[in-house]
Amino acid sequence: MAMQATEIERLIKAALPDASVEITDLVGDGDHYAATVVSSAFKGKTRVQQHQIVYAALKGQMGGDLHALALTTSLPK
Repeated sequence: MAMQATEIERLIKAALPDASVEITDLVGDGDHYAATVVSSAFKGKTRVQQHQIVYAALKGQMGGDLHALALTTSLPK
């Protein structure tokens, strides 16, 4: 079963309340998304750690309901 973009955004914002989240369905199939996540929680974290925070927010959905997620993470400007 595909995962809705709104559910991805909800899960990320639940873990990172200050986050600005933009989700794009890359193929139109509900399985391949790109996400841009901007949060102050990423301060002092490496890019890998930032991505781990986002993947943890998805609560194990990666590889299951969510097949692919291209991530871009950054701090607020």
